[in-house]
Amino acid sequence: MAKKTLDDINVSGKRVLVRVDYNVPLGEAGEVADDTRIRASLPTLRYLLEHNAKVILMSHLGRPKGVTESLRLGAVAERLAELLGRPVQKLDDCVGPEVSAAVQKMNPGEVILLENLRFHPEEEKNDPDFSRALASLGEIYVNDAFGAAHRAHASTAGVATFLPAVAGRLLQKEIEILGNALDNPARPFLAILGGAKVSDKIGVIRNLLNKVDTLLIGGGMAYTFLKAKGLEIGKSLLDADHLQLAAELMAEAEKRGIKLILPVDVVVADRFAADAAKQIVPVTRIPAEQMGLDIGPQSRQVAEKEIAAAKTIIWNGPMGVFEWEAFAAGTGAVAKAMAENTAAVTIVGGGDSASAVEKLGLAEAMTHVSTGGGASLEFLEGKELPGVAALSDR
Repeated sequence: MAKKTLDDINVSGKRVLVRVDYNVPLGEAGEVADDTRIRASLPTLRYLLEHNAKVILMSHLGRPKGVTESLRLGAVAERLAELLGRPVQKLDDCVGPEVSAAVQKMNPGEVILLENLRFHPEEEKNDPDFSRALASLGEIYVNDAFGAAHRAHASTAGVATFLPAVAGRLLQKEIEILGNALDNPARPFLAILGGAKVSDKIGVIRNLLNKVDTLLIGGGMAYTFLKAKGLEIGKSLLDADHLQLAAELMAEAEKRGIKLILPVDVVVADRFAADAAKQIVPVTRIPAEQMGLDIGPQSRQVAEKEIAAAKTIIWNGPMGVFEWEAFAAGTGAVAKAMAENTAAVTIVGGGDSASAVEKLGLAEAMTHVSTGGGASLEFLEGKELPGVAALSDR
C-alpha cells in the first residue's frame, strides 16, 4: 500500500471517524437480510476498539430521496451490536448539534453509528461544508468502504481533506489482493468476464489484455462477440453499438497472443422467464426466435479445464441468468471449479458473481470475494479510485 493504514497511526483515546459500507439488503420486516458487508468491517472495528479508540461509523443505505424511514440504519446497528458483542448507539442524523454533543460525550471503547448519509443530498455532491461538518466529529478518518471507494462523495473523499486519512483493514486487503493479482500474478493468469453488456466491461477488457494469458467471456455480453464473428444469435442480448469494438478486441487479443474464449454451446429459451422451455444448441445454430440465457455443457467443460490449469483467476460477472435455476449451471460450474483449484489465487470481483458464490456456499473456498462490484470493476480497469486517492500517502 502506498497509502497509510491503521498501522501508521495511534488511535488510543482518539475519536476515529470510519466510513463503512453497510449498504445491505433488508428483509420484509426491515431486518438485515445479508450481513456480509457488516461482517467484513469487523477486523477494522475490533482493532480500533482493542486500541482504545472512540469509534464513529458512517454509511449510506440504498438510494433515498431525502429522509426515508425504511432506509434508516436502526436494524444495521442492532446486527452490528450482536456481531461486536457490545452496544452500538444509533443517532438520528449524521451532522448537527445533537450529533456533535453525542460524540463529545463518548468514552474510549464506545461505538456510534450515524444515520444514513444519503438523507443529505450534499453527501453525493461532495459538498465541502457537509464534508467539514462530518470531519468535525473525528480526529482521524479511516476509510474501510471499498464498495464506495469509486465514488467521490463527502464521506469517501471530502472528509479526507480535513483529517489524517488512512485505509482500514478491508480497504487495505482489497487493494493489496486485487493490485497484486494485476501487477504480479502467478501464471497462467485467467480472467473470466460475464454479465449483460459489453459497454460495462470495455475498460476492463482493454486493461486485462495487457495482463492476462487467457480471457474467457460468457454471460449476455458473449452474444455481442459471437455476432461480431458473423454468427446469428437469434433474440439473444446484443450490444449493437459495440459490435465493431468487440471485433477490435478479439483482433487485439489475437495479435497479443492472448487466448480469448467464447461459448461453443448455449442454453436457449423462447422467452425471458424462469419457467421457459429450454434446449442446448451449438453457438452456430441458435434459432432465430430463441435467446441464449446460459452457457452450455461443452462451454462449461472448457471453462473448468482453463480454471483447473490457472494459477491466478479473476472472475467478474455471471455466465447466465443465475437467479433462475434453469439457467444457473454455467455460473455454478465456474464457481465450483474455482473453489476446487486450491493451488490458485481465486478472486471474485463483487456484484452478481459474489452473490452467486455466497448463494452456493463457496465464498470461504475463494482466496478473496470483493465487497465492491463497481469499485472492483473500476480497479480492474486501472482507474484511480477517489476514496483511495484521497488517503494520506506513506
